[in-house]
Amino acid sequence: MAGIKDVAAHAGVSVATVSRVLNDSPKVSEETRAKVRASVAALRYRPNAVARSLRTEATHTLGLVIGDILNPFFAVLARSVEDEARAAGYTVVIGNADERPERQDHYVRTLLEQRVDGLLICPTAEVTPLVEDCVAAGGPLVFLDRTLPGLDVPSVRVDGTSAIHELIRHLRDLGHRRIAFISGPGLLSTGRERAQAYEDAMRANGLEIRDEYMEAGDFQAASGQAIAARFLDLPEPPEVIFAGDNLMALGALDEIRARGMRIPDDVALASFDDVAWFVHVDPPITAIAQPADELGRRAVRALLERVEEPVVLPARLVKRRSCGET
Repeated sequence: MAGIKDVAAHAGVSVATVSRVLNDSPKVSEETRAKVRASVAALRYRPNAVARSLRTEATHTLGLVIGDILNPFFAVLARSVEDEARAAGYTVVIGNADERPERQDHYVRTLLEQRVDGLLICPTAEVTPLVEDCVAAGGPLVFLDRTLPGLDVPSVRVDGTSAIHELIRHLRDLGHRRIAFISGPGLLSTGRERAQAYEDAMRANGLEIRDEYMEAGDFQAASGQAIAARFLDLPEPPEVIFAGDNLMALGALDEIRARGMRIPDDVALASFDDVAWFVHVDPPITAIAQPADELGRRAVRALLERVEEPVVLPARLVKRRSCGET
């Protein structure tokens, strides 16, 4: 059975363009629209019947699929989605993808079968056929926190670029020069964006980017600990370890403490993602805070109001004492 990618290839256009045509978007020329419709007819393409369930009668429920419920960021995000939805008269059903595409699709399919009125998805790295069908069906759908290439889907996310630049400038002003970064997975939009911002900020501040000081984790604590160990075992270890999310920062913290090292005297530590317990660590951890609460609220409003333009919120640097601040 033909899928939306097959239609795009047959018509010589992108998947996003096929999606726009199927959803009657005015952003497509008549010539392209005709070409896509001809390909749809030739291939006998039909959007997945399960995905079309988003067009049925209201049930006053919304579906939310998040990346990892154990991550404090996603826990706060889910709570804010639930609060905003409840205020609007909706119940939220939550699925935990555990950063696995097959588990994500399991929950998406289950939520659609339950006839939810709309979907909020924090997508995993892989573009799956089911998610493509959801996009093609044109029902209420918003990507939350992350985006996927080639899919024209309304999104609500945080841009941490300015905050990362501010952090690197702050570290430079404190006298640090050897700054290592534990990035997130390159297949995730958040992992790519933070890694690019780190590299750009290092260059902008005249700091050397060393291959041995940059390694990708998986947004889990174990990867943060393992990578921090490799950084600290280098002949010239970094002065600062900057972790690309709070769980990897926790792993790095565990490794530093296991070695009996002192923060920030032996090595400084900073995190992308601020969490409540960072203020209770001695010393408190410098972090980039994402507005998770506002992110969830805005996502629900974007879904219910069928907002098409992307919503981008800024992150902010919270300076504490883990990097040598006084």
